[in-house]
Amino acid sequence: MRYRNILLDMGHVLVDYDAYLSISRFTDDPEISREVYLVVFRSSEWTMLDAGLISEEEALETMHRRCSSEKVWEAARESFLHWHEYNMIPIPHMDEVVRDLKEAGHRVYVLSNASIRLPDHDNWKSILPVPELYDGVFFSASYGYIKPQHRIYELFLDRFRLEAEDCFFVDDLERNIAAARECGIEGYRFDGNILRLREVLGI
Repeated sequence: MRYRNILLDMGHVLVDYDAYLSISRFTDDPEISREVYLVVFRSSEWTMLDAGLISEEEALETMHRRCSSEKVWEAARESFLHWHEYNMIPIPHMDEVVRDLKEAGHRVYVLSNASIRLPDHDNWKSILPVPELYDGVFFSASYGYIKPQHRIYELFLDRFRLEAEDCFFVDDLERNIAAARECGIEGYRFDGNILRLREVLGI
């Protein structure tokens, strides 16, 4: 692998993400669970939080208005307040991938769409595997853009003073890889096959 800098997405690359892991902590009613999923995790507010365009308080206020009952609201509120504790589980063996990249002399960065909840108080350190090994983490909400907007890749490069041609990006969504390529960053769409990922990365 000729690229010095390896950029890793978070969700479905470093960690698995499942909104129902949080929801199930606060309700066992399937109808309420489905409504909470739609009201919170599939909402436009969720995307706006990732982009840093609204506060958590503003998001909760709007979500509350969409809930059909107080029972739904209670489950929605608690799921929202605690999602970062339950929704993400490290993907097995990705810690070894990061370690091997570092041992091979690469610099490893995280580039992910995520709300301010993760950089706030360094919450990401309790979620990502081997948090001490990353050379930098970059969460979208802190910068006002989300993948696949071109500007987020430009801001990432500026933030860490990197050249696009020296970077290789791993993401689970083809649209994010395509946008990175348009900004001069080569990439690979990860489909869960870690052996194939290792081949691509040359480790």
